[in-house]
Amino acid sequence: MNALWYYAIGFVLVWVLALLFREQLKIDIHGPLLMRRTKRLRGFIDSVAQKSPRFWRWSMNLGIPVSVFFMGLMVYGIIMSIQLMFQTPTVGIVLPGVDIPGSPIYVPLGYGIIAMGILMVVHEFGHGILARVEGVRIDSIGVLLLAVLPGAFVEPNEADVEKSSRISKLRIYAAGSMFNVGTALVALLLMLALSNFVIAPSFHSDGMQITSVVPGSHAVGTLTEGMVIHSINGYSTSNIAEYYKSINNTKIGSALTFNTDKGVYTVKAGVSPSNSSKAYIGIRTQEYLVVNSGVSDTFGNLVPWIVFPLKELLYWIYLLNLLVGTFNLLPMKPLDGGLILEELLRYRLSEERVHLIMSNMSWILIAVILVLVVYGTVPGIMKMVGA
Repeated sequence: MNALWYYAIGFVLVWVLALLFREQLKIDIHGPLLMRRTKRLRGFIDSVAQKSPRFWRWSMNLGIPVSVFFMGLMVYGIIMSIQLMFQTPTVGIVLPGVDIPGSPIYVPLGYGIIAMGILMVVHEFGHGILARVEGVRIDSIGVLLLAVLPGAFVEPNEADVEKSSRISKLRIYAAGSMFNVGTALVALLLMLALSNFVIAPSFHSDGMQITSVVPGSHAVGTLTEGMVIHSINGYSTSNIAEYYKSINNTKIGSALTFNTDKGVYTVKAGVSPSNSSKAYIGIRTQEYLVVNSGVSDTFGNLVPWIVFPLKELLYWIYLLNLLVGTFNLLPMKPLDGGLILEELLRYRLSEERVHLIMSNMSWILIAVILVLVVYGTVPGIMKMVGA
């Protein structure tokens, strides 16, 4: 059973429990949306906000132009994705543990759940902290499920938000994504420090390890997760550069012989789900690291192996916070980017023109993103279901 079925079963169970125990669990149901509100943690947000309100205001004064920069960058990225759609899809659904054929990214289940949890909490607490700095009350904090998409929220008092100055609103709207970008930067710095000062002197690469075999691909049933590839068609794959060099010229239908730690296997290259002109094997890999001689004697057998999973976790915290945080700055409502652009337009334009611009822009971007997601993931999902 592939991971999509586990998600489907899990979400059905959540919805059944929500419907059966709606009153006991204090769950609000609004169409496809489940919400559970609480007033807990408001004191924590207050204490963080009041420790240094001047710092938070000035940091978000910088965050507003940074948000506008990423807003433009994301629009440019969407335009480029449209141009690349028929060659290599670049937009897809991120579900930890689900490896969709043709998807540009696969997020491991454990790392993905932790990273997604962190990014949601960081994002919403960012909004909450700046709301309290600006004197906006927080009505509730909670978790939600939109059909099958989980999330978290901090609910500022709408009346207080409306009474706030324009610059206060901009700070609040920018805070969530800027907290995500800040978290991504911290995670990146820690990851680079671990890689350069701990992993590099302590480990060396000894092949490429298979981290995932994509459902429905030609590799299924032959190659398995965890195998270490030492060569392909006689070409060494002792590191990532050699690995990509050995498969770069692979053609559709050609046979590839994998020399692994589990034996020798042959796989016929198939057609890429995202590009019919490219060959596709259907595996995802990473360098297989071996502890250098003497490291275990110095630090013990366990300590050297703790840093590698930590580095992987930091990588996914960095990547998901950056991707989701900046995606949220697309100039479409109800995303934060749409709220920011709406406030900026109000500086010069009438409310009627602002509403017209934002409405049209939002619907256009929603339509484009839906097309990109459907084109980039539905063929792969259909292939998974049929696998």
